[in-house]
Amino acid sequence: MKFVDEATITIEAGKGGNGTLSFRREKYIAKGGPDGGDGGDGGSVYVEADESLNTLIDYRFQPRYKAENGKGGQSRNCTGSKGEDLIMRVPVGTTVVDIDTDEVLADMTQIGQVEKIAQGGFHGLGNTRFKSSVNRAPRQTTNGSLGETRNVKLELKVLADVGLLGLPNAGKSTFIRSVSAATPKVADYPFTTLVPNLGVVSVEQYKSFVIADIPGIIEGAAEGAGLGIQFLKHLARNRILLHLVDMAPWDGVTPADSACVIVRELEKFSPTLAAQPRWLVLNKLDMVPEEEQQALCQSVVDALGWEGPVYQISAINKMGTQQLVQDIQVFLDQLAERAAENPELVEAEFEIRRAIDREGRERIEQMREEVRAKRRGDDDFEDFDDDDYDVEVEYVKN
Repeated sequence: MKFVDEATITIEAGKGGNGTLSFRREKYIAKGGPDGGDGGDGGSVYVEADESLNTLIDYRFQPRYKAENGKGGQSRNCTGSKGEDLIMRVPVGTTVVDIDTDEVLADMTQIGQVEKIAQGGFHGLGNTRFKSSVNRAPRQTTNGSLGETRNVKLELKVLADVGLLGLPNAGKSTFIRSVSAATPKVADYPFTTLVPNLGVVSVEQYKSFVIADIPGIIEGAAEGAGLGIQFLKHLARNRILLHLVDMAPWDGVTPADSACVIVRELEKFSPTLAAQPRWLVLNKLDMVPEEEQQALCQSVVDALGWEGPVYQISAINKMGTQQLVQDIQVFLDQLAERAAENPELVEAEFEIRRAIDREGRERIEQMREEVRAKRRGDDDFEDFDDDDYDVEVEYVKN
């Protein structure tokens, strides 16, 4: 199955049915009067969050969706039937955005959540509606109105409390394996993670949080290098980011330089996301001589001008990971308590998420436009096909 986290489609709500012009015609009943019925309303378009879905691939190859039109009215004051609503099932975490107005139509964050994204047309009136004491035989009717038509973009963002951020081979997948039951692919070469992975970290009974591992980014990701920055949007809903730094890099780049690369790319993608709570996690210290560890860690802190929390761990042998996950749980519990005491904080968090979504969307579109411009001026891009870069993913339930 392909992991698809974006799809652009056109949706159209149903047209309302027309009213009918009719008069009662029965034997022995003279001048029966008007009996034209109203039309039926057109069907509306809804989206429903379905926990059984985890990709938008169903919408990648079918670009148009239309709800049913309402039926026309009938004689004998019979109203036309209403058009059937169209319910589109999407994964939890999907945002529906109107491309033409940049309006967020729905943010599907809860299982079973249903939102209307296109209103069906209203019914037309039959001539019965126009009869009066001075108009005994009206011939007026009205047509049903058109349903809303929208060009929308579906954007899937994984739902997690904690997001992992780092260069390829920083140990993100190893970390999520060591603290949860998730089993993402781990290997000794870059880009082993090609799609986001989720793991549930259980700290103690009735206390747990979800952690997300996204593909690593490299220098120049904002310009399309590597897997690009499109996966950074999956961090928009995280309450805390863990910046993992490889303290024993295989390519000779110093840990300090690697850490700075991530910060620069994050700021290019979304300044608002870069300003969110972020903890520094120095990984693979088991591969660094003990007498060099402190100086090497300090070099990273100095290069970043870091003043936040710093954790020194080795994910592969779980050194320092237990204290880290416990501190994360405490931090999340404190956020929940403050939100319960002050509901305004919840609205402020939504505003931050919307700002991150907006900045990320603008940056990704800018990057794609730069690629298109280069393609238009370079013959080597003539056979370029976005589908060639889709990732084949096999989903396995543990």
